[in-house]
Amino acid sequence: MSKSTTPKIIEQFIDVIWMERGLSENTLSAYRSDLSKFSLWLGADEENRAAENQIILAERETIVAYLAELEKKQISATSRARFLSSLRRFYAYLLREKKIEVDPVALIDAPKLGRALPKTLSEKDVDSLLNAPDISTFLGLRDRVLFEVLYATGLRVSELVGLQLLQVNMQQGVVRVTGKGNKERLVPLGEESLNWLEKYLTTARLELLKGKVVDALFVTNRGGGMTRHAFWHLIKRYAQKADISADISPHTLRHAFATHLLNHGADLRVVQMLLGHSDLSTTQIYTHVAKARLKTLHSTHHPRG
Repeated sequence: MSKSTTPKIIEQFIDVIWMERGLSENTLSAYRSDLSKFSLWLGADEENRAAENQIILAERETIVAYLAELEKKQISATSRARFLSSLRRFYAYLLREKKIEVDPVALIDAPKLGRALPKTLSEKDVDSLLNAPDISTFLGLRDRVLFEVLYATGLRVSELVGLQLLQVNMQQGVVRVTGKGNKERLVPLGEESLNWLEKYLTTARLELLKGKVVDALFVTNRGGGMTRHAFWHLIKRYAQKADISADISPHTLRHAFATHLLNHGADLRVVQMLLGHSDLSTTQIYTHVAKARLKTLHSTHHPRG
């Protein structure tokens, strides 16, 4: 259902949470999609606009029946949990606006989810990946610096490739990042990545630009900014060169950043701030990764493992 045919009450809700929480367009789109599909199931489509109030008046039994239908259609538990989360926020908004008196979602349990641990790399694998680019070439040096900065900061890939020169403060050794929800954070670069970054800025970047003036920190040999797609190909190619068997993605170094920090004793809330997570529960997944890694090490190397 497009935005133009979405029931008015859903669009009002989307507008309010966008203003109050500054959520990303992807998050808002997910809310709109979940609520619109439910509204269609209730009978509120463009041929029956009068029925749109059904989503306001929906009762617990109706919502449970819809969840059961989603499960019957083999919709994943993750998607069903996301739908229920969308409904929780929607009906909380209706309750606050006094459009309903009872929250129909309050007593509905979320589907049980198996906790999917993010893929990460060992510190040895990270070293192999960092050493894979040929730094005697300008592109190789750029690629090494891309990996060094990503592993040192744990940035999202979109944040990394979108970095502008003005976001980097070499004197203070920090990078200023605007993440999800337009939230700004300062992330330290660390001495190693700063050294590599300085080499890149004074040599490879100037040569790659060939006199062009651009704001992007990381540039291609055509003088333009890097893209997510280009970085995806880079990390795949270098992982193969480094003989890393794990199927890694651009996000893998972000996972490694968080996991290795926790393995070395970092505070969970500090890692949360560095990653730009709004909710601590999102960061807590890395404690499970760290524990899983320790169990593997124990069983492999302990004589009674």
